[in-house]
Amino acid sequence: MGKKKVIVVIVLIALSVLIGYLIGMYLLGNNGSEDKNMGSKNPPNLSEPSKQEPDAIKAQIDKLTIEEKVGQMVIVGVEGETFNPSIEKMIEDYHVGGFIFMGKSIKNAAQLLELVNSIKTANSKNKIPLFLSLDQEGGRVDRMPKEFNRYPTNKEIGKINSEELSYNIGSTIAYEISSFGLNMNFAPVLDINSNPKNPVIGDRSFGTSPQLVTSLGIETMSGIQGGNVISVVKHFPGHGDTSVDSHVGLPKVNKNLEQLNNFELIPFKEAIKSNVDGIMIAHILLPSIDSKFPATLSSVVINDILREQLGFKGIIITDDMTMGAIAKNYKIGEAAVKSVAAGSDIILIAHDYKKGTDAITSIINAVNGGTISMERIDESLYRVLKLKEKYDLNDKIIDSVNVNEINRRIDETLANYIN
Repeated sequence: MGKKKVIVVIVLIALSVLIGYLIGMYLLGNNGSEDKNMGSKNPPNLSEPSKQEPDAIKAQIDKLTIEEKVGQMVIVGVEGETFNPSIEKMIEDYHVGGFIFMGKSIKNAAQLLELVNSIKTANSKNKIPLFLSLDQEGGRVDRMPKEFNRYPTNKEIGKINSEELSYNIGSTIAYEISSFGLNMNFAPVLDINSNPKNPVIGDRSFGTSPQLVTSLGIETMSGIQGGNVISVVKHFPGHGDTSVDSHVGLPKVNKNLEQLNNFELIPFKEAIKSNVDGIMIAHILLPSIDSKFPATLSSVVINDILREQLGFKGIIITDDMTMGAIAKNYKIGEAAVKSVAAGSDIILIAHDYKKGTDAITSIINAVNGGTISMERIDESLYRVLKLKEKYDLNDKIIDSVNVNEINRRIDETLANYIN
């Protein structure tokens, strides 16, 4: 064979080897990627942003002013039955995070719907929707217009002791209030009614047993959440063993942490395990835990116990800061600053717009003066905006409410249990 023919053969062999190698690597690469993405027991979660993607909420927070940030951490009460300049000012000038509707602001179904729609319209120019809340517990704490049928007390529900009934009541309540565009309910009550002299809880509790309150309370909470309404359970760490009404004065619970863990905290622990979104802090003094500050202002109760010990990652909301337990002992601005510094995410001020503006101004001044860090504000704001995103809150107008249909559903829910 001539030299030229030998060279040609060698070249052809080399090319064949190279092509075979390249084809093998190509096939191996495809198989490897297929194993990673298709055959994996834990495929990538495409619903969550990757670490490389920017956090949209953090980016949103970075664009907000200090006034807008702090405003989102306050919920104020609606005063009057119609939209008014004070409501408009709270939205436009103070950027409040939401409103609570009390009994005096609710007359009938048509009026309530018009009021809610008016508030949404006023807020629609803003990029952040509002928490629109109320206390719809059932029993004696029922904020709905008089056209609607009523629910039994939690005490009556406790005597029936049906988890199915409790879930269905929570679901029906969510259906009822969301029909108006309301999206947050300060319920259910997880306090254990252990003190017969308790003037504020009583039949608002499911009963005297931690197990009963836990099982029925968690089902009610889950029913509310299932209806796409935020459930804020209350009143942490437990208001059941008090003899003073916190609307009037400052109650005390003379129990240590071990005693609370074995009784009052049981329902709240289970609520946290069941993914509760919000917890309301009570105005009670626990001398064995914090002898100086009531729970709403106590970093020991809010941060050390609720956040660190119990691992709660949702939003923490104060009880109404205009109640006697706080108002008789602190100025509203001072109390708001102490509560935020202690770890509260939202300050609830159910009465008096002036108190709402004082609270917002005081928190802003505390940040500007270095008493509260911007990181502390951003931490709470992230939870607030994340919750609003989770429930897809919006300013959409609702055209009408079908009172008859809601009443039919209430009757159907109770039919097999209540005569």
